[in-house]
Amino acid sequence: MEKNNERIYQEFERRNRQAELGGGEDKLRKRHEAGRMTARERIEMLLDKGTFVELDKFVTHRCTNYGMDRQKIPGDGIVSGYGKIDGRQVFVYAYDFTVFGGSLSITNANKIVKVQTMALKNGAPVIALNDSGGARIQEGVESLTGYSNIFFQNTIASGVVPQLSAILGPCAGGACYSPALTDFIFMVRDKSHMFVTGPDVVKAVTHEEVDKEELGGAYTHSSRSGVAHFMGESEEEVLMGIRELLSFLPSNNLEDAPVVHTTDDIRREDERLQTLIPADPNVPYDVKEVIGSVVDDHYFLEVMPHFAKNVVIGFARLGGRSVGIVANQPAFLAGVLDIDASDKAARFIRFCDCFNIPLVTFEDVPGFLPGCQQEHDGIIRHGAKIVYAYAEATVPKITLITRKAYGGAYIVMASKPTGADINLAYPMAEIAVMGAEGAVNILYRKADGEEKARAMEAYNEQFSNPYRAAELGFIDEIIMPRQTRYKLIQALEMAKNKSQSNPPKKHGNMPL
Repeated sequence: MEKNNERIYQEFERRNRQAELGGGEDKLRKRHEAGRMTARERIEMLLDKGTFVELDKFVTHRCTNYGMDRQKIPGDGIVSGYGKIDGRQVFVYAYDFTVFGGSLSITNANKIVKVQTMALKNGAPVIALNDSGGARIQEGVESLTGYSNIFFQNTIASGVVPQLSAILGPCAGGACYSPALTDFIFMVRDKSHMFVTGPDVVKAVTHEEVDKEELGGAYTHSSRSGVAHFMGESEEEVLMGIRELLSFLPSNNLEDAPVVHTTDDIRREDERLQTLIPADPNVPYDVKEVIGSVVDDHYFLEVMPHFAKNVVIGFARLGGRSVGIVANQPAFLAGVLDIDASDKAARFIRFCDCFNIPLVTFEDVPGFLPGCQQEHDGIIRHGAKIVYAYAEATVPKITLITRKAYGGAYIVMASKPTGADINLAYPMAEIAVMGAEGAVNILYRKADGEEKARAMEAYNEQFSNPYRAAELGFIDEIIMPRQTRYKLIQALEMAKNKSQSNPPKKHGNMPL
């Protein structure tokens, strides 16, 4: 009996080793020679040491076309399971490029769907590590059905559990849409590529000559398309970035993000803020300096730093609690709102609302970007997304007007009438339909220069300050810049038990 058991155990160990080798030692060696990690190495680096539990390790495909019945590898090109990050439960799956180029079969798609379903049931984040040649051609429609099933689960889980995607190699065709349906996408410079149609197809159809880096590389998607939210210089940096991002997020939509103890005094004042905002309203400044000076330990995790730089978004902590920050950036395009900035901000606002993360808005906006291109490309529709996102959000919303708040842009940036809970302003804040020069040119079109100068002085006296808005109750408190940190924390503390729900409905019709 003991000998029989020994044989059984040896057979298990043989099969286990075979499964862990994926496409074999030669292919694993080639991965390392190319400076890439294997699927299992990626998971081991991502998760807390010794916490990974693999599921469906011995699953094989059922395809018989093109001799596939003679090529069966345990796991079938997906490593999936669960583990922990900073002691919190997560689910993860990684494409193994050494097995049929990481191609998707109906069988390994079912492995992914199993993990997605378990994450939804247990209220835990899902992390996808993508490195795949796309659909397995030998399977035809079955492979495509596998993608459909994954997309469906992505959609059902949206707003319920955080979904993060890392692109660590190729991701082409229909495969792109699963990451696009998740909350955040990470890419590696020079090693990650995403495109619906590759360079060869583009050349054949449009006759455009383009390489894969320019078409769908990490920098392209981080700076031009806005598809990627984070770009790392290496796989290791990306994996550590995922861990860092998760520290700001709750496990699901029914929980709050973890509270992180800080020794940073909540009453800390920064005298630099008193002079950071230039006296001349046309002189730029870096809003990230304002953000960095007031958040816990001066740490701000910026999201999409290379795309639509006229608006800044990201995560920080105030008094140990996670907040989502949206800020106009006067140092880029004077902080105006355009199509890309509107899309960037609106999606981030909606994410924070999904996961109970309060919103803090730093407002300094002269208006929307003018021009035929913006109008023809739909700035009206895209700008409406921010209004919709802020108005729909039921999390605590705190707005600080640091300088300009003009026209429609003032309204969309979490103004009091669109649902902000507390609206603060610095003494130099200007809240008006437009700047003095533009207003006087309209109101005093036929006046001479001297009369216009007097009118501008009068206009500035009336509108280039926050007091009129404060008199009407649209500004709750005017504060000294040095007080910013404590005032924000006080407001967030006041609103932490906020309870608000929108009218019952299936869902709204956001202007997409």
